[in-house]
Amino acid sequence: MVSQKVVVKNEAGLHARPGYKVNGKSILGVMTLAAESGAEMELILDGPDEEKALDELVKLFDNKFHINSE
Repeated sequence: MVSQKVVVKNEAGLHARPGYKVNGKSILGVMTLAAESGAEMELILDGPDEEKALDELVKLFDNKFHINSE
């Protein structure tokens, strides 16, 4: 199992309703995180490609999910 803390950098954030720990395979679960811009999250991955998947997810957060905000 691997984990890493990330910061939500895009202005839109990741949210719909409050949630604390969700399964990342569930889009509804992710939307319930209420993770606004600047929120710190810990990603925890477990599986055969956990390290590669964590690297790719961290890149998404670092690149603001490729959303250009002005």
